Amino acid sequence: MAAAALGITAAATTAFVLLGNSGDATAPRALTSDEVNRLAITRFLNYQARGRAVTITVPNAAGGLVVTGSVDYRTHTGYGVVRGTGRDTSSDGLIQWTDTTVLVHPMTDPPAAAPASPPTSGWYSRPLRTSGMTLDSALAIALGLGSDRPDNAALLPQSGAAWVGQDEVHGHRTDIMNGPDADTKAGTSQTVRYWLGSDGTMYRVQADIASEPQPVVFDFDNRAYVPVQPVPGVTPAP
Repeated sequence: MAAAALGITAAATTAFVLLGNSGDATAPRALTSDEVNRLAITRFLNYQARGRAVTITVPNAAGGLVVTGSVDYRTHTGYGVVRGTGRDTSSDGLIQWTDTTVLVHPMTDPPAAAPASPPTSGWYSRPLRTSGMTLDSALAIALGLGSDRPDNAALLPQSGAAWVGQDEVHGHRTDIMNGPDADTKAGTSQTVRYWLGSDGTMYRVQADIASEPQPVVFDFDNRAYVPVQPVPGVTPAP
C-alpha cells in the first residue's frame, strides 16, 4: 500500500516543542537517505512483527478516551480495554475492532488489561464510522500503522516528508518525522508524525483528525504484544 506524505501544519507544529541534541528547538529539514529508509519500512516492521501492544489516547471535549490493547497487523484486528477520562466514562469496557466493525463490551469497572480470550457474550456491534467520530478515526488509523510492504522510499522526499526533531520515548532515543499517512478509511485529512528508533521501529505516532482540534496519540510502549483472539462469531477482515 503506497502512502502519501503530509507536510507540517501550523497546528501540529505548535502542539509541542521538538528538541534536538542541544535541547534547543529544531527547525524541520529534509530527510537523509537513512531516515527515508527508516520511514519507508516502519509500518512494514509492524506487519513483520505480526502485532504490537499500543495505547491510544483519544481526546474529546468531555475528557477523552484511552484504549490499552494490541493490534494484529496480519488480520487487521484490534482488541483492548477502553476507559474514559474526565467526565467521559460511558464507553468504559472492552473493545474489539476491524476495518468495518466496532464491538463493545460495556463494563463499569474494566480491568487494567483485556482478558486474552474475549468474553463469549455481552458484546454490542456497530459499523466503524468513516467520518465524524474521533474514536473510530483513531481505531482506523491504528489498523493502518502496519503494511504488508514498505512504502515507496523514492516518493517520500518528493511528498514533503521531513525530519522535525528528536525525543526519548519509553527509554528509546527517537527521530521525529512527518511522514506517510496511516492509509486509513477514516475519511479525514491527517497530518501524521512518527517517532522512530534507529532501526525504523515505531515508538509513537501523533495524528491530526479533522473532527478534533487535539491530535490522537499512539504509544507503542514496553508492554508485551498479546495475540488478538477474535470475538466468537466475528470474522476478522482479511
